[in-house]
Amino acid sequence: MEQQHQVIFSRNVVEFVTVAAETCAFLERAENVKRGPFVDTTLKILPLLYLKASLLPECVMMGEEAPETYVSQEIYEIMRMNIAAVLGEKDDYLEVFLPEMAYSDTPIKKCISEDLADIYQDLKDFIFVFQLGFDETMHDALAICKENFGMYWGQKLVNTLRALHDVKFNANDEENDEEEDDKHELNEEL
Repeated sequence: MEQQHQVIFSRNVVEFVTVAAETCAFLERAENVKRGPFVDTTLKILPLLYLKASLLPECVMMGEEAPETYVSQEIYEIMRMNIAAVLGEKDDYLEVFLPEMAYSDTPIKKCISEDLADIYQDLKDFIFVFQLGFDETMHDALAICKENFGMYWGQKLVNTLRALHDVKFNANDEENDEEEDDKHELNEEL
């Protein structure tokens, strides 16, 4: 019992919890942010999230059942749609790291919004259980989150980072975004 308490309140876990909570809070406010600031902030949060997740200590489930989850299909879909609305036509990107790609003649399209919603779902479920404050379930939530990072959302995070980098630094699109922003501001003034 004392050992699991030491793990869940270790410096690396506490720092990960902080970054995960901030990431969730930012994504929950996405609908109120314009594309440029959203991309800028996400490009800063994701590398930090990756770093903090990679520093999590090894741990194994103690309970027989997984802790309860918070993110329903409805919450997930709302999150995905809000992010998709912010990104607009920049939401899609070509995936190159899927195993299916080796057997595909055509590129596989992915969505930044779906990847971020997947990451959000794991983080929010983890944070939800952590906030309940029961050592064993906190420990199990940490074990699940760490495992899911290695198997699922860690790769989604780096793929999304690559796609967001392209959104921010693709020169042709940057000019179009500025023209679109100018048109939008002009329409608001009228």
